[in-house]
Amino acid sequence: MTNRRVNFPLTPTRRAAGLFAALALGVAVLSGCSSEGASTDCGLDACTVTFDRGVEASATILGVEAKLVGAQGDQVTVEIAGEQLSLTVGQQAAEVGGLGVTLDSVTEQEVKIRVSRNPGN
Repeated sequence: MTNRRVNFPLTPTRRAAGLFAALALGVAVLSGCSSEGASTDCGLDACTVTFDRGVEASATILGVEAKLVGAQGDQVTVEIAGEQLSLTVGQQAAEVGGLGVTLDSVTEQEVKIRVSRNPGN
């Protein structure tokens, strides 16, 4: 007895379902970031968050919430995944919940941090 494989042609409904699933997955990957009073630029393993100063600024990135708590001079306090960190420009990455957090820049208008899955990157 010989087993033969039968290929069923894709019906328009099956094609549409596959296309919809692929689009939904793409949107989920790209929409992994959301923000209020901040802008985000995310890749697969890292996000740069630019917080507006003078407003309640927060962003959800890499599955955690990041908030700007305060900034004074070149020192900034942020809350990442419920933990507060004090950062200065040029400081080595601080680790919180398996993420590395660095302060890229501070101006009178904005604060820019980088959050990465691999601390030190």
